[in-house]
Amino acid sequence: MLSKRLRTSIFGLFSNLFLFIIKIIVGLSIGSIALISDAFNSLMDIIASIATIYSVRVSQQKADKNHQFGHQAAEPIAGLLYAILAGVVGFNFIKESVARIIEPTVKIIDLLPFAVIIVTIVLKTAMYLHFRKVGKEQRSPVILASSIDSINDVIASTFALIGIGLSFLGYPIFDGIGGILISFIIIKGGYQIARDNIKYLMGHAADEKMLADVIQKTLKIKHVKGVNDLRSHYVGNLFHVEIHIEVDKNLDTKTSHDIGKAVQRELESFKEINKVFVHIDPV
Repeated sequence: MLSKRLRTSIFGLFSNLFLFIIKIIVGLSIGSIALISDAFNSLMDIIASIATIYSVRVSQQKADKNHQFGHQAAEPIAGLLYAILAGVVGFNFIKESVARIIEPTVKIIDLLPFAVIIVTIVLKTAMYLHFRKVGKEQRSPVILASSIDSINDVIASTFALIGIGLSFLGYPIFDGIGGILISFIIIKGGYQIARDNIKYLMGHAADEKMLADVIQKTLKIKHVKGVNDLRSHYVGNLFHVEIHIEVDKNLDTKTSHDIGKAVQRELESFKEINKVFVHIDPV
């Protein structure tokens, strides 16, 4: 049976494919750079969705000899590649949009492009809400990246709607302006996704609140007298934690070992933590 993350990724793929087809057909038919830019934004989302499906499948593979702590890093790697692609597409469409401002190419506009954009806004809003919910539940960087991209697409499509609307009223220059605004939205979304996924790949530490929760839970375990030298870092999208616990120096080795295992089990119950390394300090 497909996992929830995989089902969500497949839903994103087919939704983006549908949006690309209708936007590119209508955009080319009326010569609107704003709608064509939005269509290529959806094409980029299709590529990202394929990468998401692949990375989710890889990340769910069990640990093996060459990846002894699992394959969770596959998701942030896919998110970073998506961010790079977003930057390339965004800058290319800025160049094209400037050319369309200098020489507008919008043809006669009817109500069809407006309908396409409204469908896009509604569908992308639903995708944003769903991706954000699943991404937080599953702690999936690549699905959370898709949620950011979806809300940016809502903003981009709104700019396309305004640009085409003003072109409809006899101001075709605003189609190119809309294209530039959409390009900036694409670049901004890529930056946000890159920033978040670099944090995973660079092994960023857990925040102060989580570390405080780790200490509090550890100190509640019987025979733990204190905690020192607590460190954490991301491996993929989950944390590895190293913690030194202080126990009575007069305890025998087996008892001290059992205390350490109890701490490990308790802390690995955190949904954000994948692996805990416990060091025993006799005091």
